[in-house]
Amino acid sequence: MALTARHALRAMIIALALVGPAAAQSSGDDTVVVTASPITKFKGAAIGERVDGLVWRGGLNLSSPSDQFGGLSSLGFVSDDGRVVMITDRGNFVSGQLLYDDATRPLSLVGVRIAAMKNSKGEELPRAYARDAEGMDVLTRDGVPVAVRVSFENLTRVADFALTDGIPGGPGRIVEIPQWLSDLRNNKSLESVCVAPPASPIAGSTLLIVEGTETYGVNHAATLLGKSDKGGLQLTPAPNVSPTDCAFLPNGDLLVLERGTALLSFLMQLRLIPANEVKPGAIMEGRVLLSASGGDIDNMEGVAVHQAPDGETRITIISDNNFNGWERNLLLEFALPKE
Repeated sequence: MALTARHALRAMIIALALVGPAAAQSSGDDTVVVTASPITKFKGAAIGERVDGLVWRGGLNLSSPSDQFGGLSSLGFVSDDGRVVMITDRGNFVSGQLLYDDATRPLSLVGVRIAAMKNSKGEELPRAYARDAEGMDVLTRDGVPVAVRVSFENLTRVADFALTDGIPGGPGRIVEIPQWLSDLRNNKSLESVCVAPPASPIAGSTLLIVEGTETYGVNHAATLLGKSDKGGLQLTPAPNVSPTDCAFLPNGDLLVLERGTALLSFLMQLRLIPANEVKPGAIMEGRVLLSASGGDIDNMEGVAVHQAPDGETRITIISDNNFNGWERNLLLEFALPKE
């Protein structure tokens, strides 16, 4: 059946949503109010029920009167009390605290502050081309979070930002990446960055994954930044979706979040790749833990792993609304089933 003009317009808007609009950074360090509406069902499952290979733990639909809140591309937790840092494709940090109710369901996001990222000279990023922050992970020293590592598209690079009392800031310190990766100057370049935990065979190494497939023609290019674990690897493609973020589980297994569009709606899947398959020269494939489409999700872009107040390992996934009124800022939480 032919698409109506309305459907064709929506398809075009969804395609543009994967790129996002250019806009200004935050004008300073702003405190904003965020409203959190609970999400209790996912793919028909109630909180605590199994969804594919995970257990649904609840979610939030986040909104704010501030025009600087939105465009959430990735996230990381910087304390054991739910303090979280997110990044936006306008080149801003969004910091706050994720609170839980007595049943350890996500309840609200409080103490939210938005601040502009800085370049290596301590100045605000000069133009939209340099602000497209897409991936982030937390760097620790002796188990204590000390910085966040951020990847950027378009002006492709990786930079570290120091944490002070759980808030990132100061000049960005540029991290050396392979030249072939720096040369990818488009919005299909560096989407994903994650740092391997102590239990991983590549502990401490940083994994970078490219969204596009132009490097190898079929597979997504990736690289490891490490001392002994350094070099290229690949990720096999999945139908209709592309990698948009990654995170390691405490045991070293890798999670890769992928998103795309089909039939005028967003798609999402989460792949698990065993720890011993993440190494230089590998072609990573893994298995699908979770997939979803339609109204249960939105433009899902960021994934992080952390501990809930009850000690359970949680997988948190966020969406990027691209500052569009018809998209949502969703925060969804899952857990691995107990064996």
